Amino acid sequence: MDDPVLRVQSQLTDRDRVLLGWLYDHGVLTSFQIAQALFPSLDFCQRRLRTLYRLRLVARFRPQRADGGSYPYRYVIDQLGAEVVAASRDERPPRRDHARVERRRWTSSRSLAHRLGVNGFFTDLASYAHTNPGMQLVDWLSEAACQRSGTFTRLRDPGLVRAYQPQVRPDGYGLWVENGVTVPFFVEYDTGSEPLSVLIGKLAGSRELFAKIGRAWPVLFWLHSAAREANLRRVLADTAPQVPVATGARDHAAAAGLCPAEAVWAVPGGGGQRRRLADLAAYVVDGDVRAGEAA
Repeated sequence: MDDPVLRVQSQLTDRDRVLLGWLYDHGVLTSFQIAQALFPSLDFCQRRLRTLYRLRLVARFRPQRADGGSYPYRYVIDQLGAEVVAASRDERPPRRDHARVERRRWTSSRSLAHRLGVNGFFTDLASYAHTNPGMQLVDWLSEAACQRSGTFTRLRDPGLVRAYQPQVRPDGYGLWVENGVTVPFFVEYDTGSEPLSVLIGKLAGSRELFAKIGRAWPVLFWLHSAAREANLRRVLADTAPQVPVATGARDHAAAAGLCPAEAVWAVPGGGGQRRRLADLAAYVVDGDVRAGEAA
């Protein structure tokens, strides 16, 4: 019997495989995000996406704008694409309705804009690395992956895997390398819809995790405006977050033409000086970290 996974594998490039893995893990990406992170041009990207669509490796949808017209295509994994990814990772095949459920989830989800924002943060980093030698987004984990037992604990102590279920729920985890400097980080992507106290409360899971694994890394708050960032920094100054924290504002970065890899990050007590993502390596703690000590 003809195996569609085997038939299509020979037609895939390494870039195709990266894209399919991203869609499988992170749900949805726009054509512009894909082009920016993986392709030399939007036109080249769109041609390849049409091919992957015809092969039924990816699916797409195009939401309508309230004021008329439509948004660019949003791409999600199709069933064959999900099976290809699972096979490449030596994982059990996804359930038969995996792609249909995922597509329905994102076409009707109120959290679509938030997910695209989170994914855009990481594709911006991937794009910057694509055009700047010596830089790489080595790892990108979704919120769901961060919550799995053992994702971080097995890196430090295999005995913790079964005994500890982390309560940490960041919007994503990344590992960034710039000219040999390595920075792990969590991302909290803020849309401005939650009280600042809720944002601060999200640090509790990180404190617990860092105390358990004996290591700490920066939690990045990527806020929608400089005004909201200033307000959050005032709250952080009053509450002493007890974990490494950095803040950045998307409107400030956009006005300056900067991406999250560049000098857009401020740390508590840093006098407002903006640091590059690689500079935050100075705030990575590797040792005996107990609750309340990773400042």
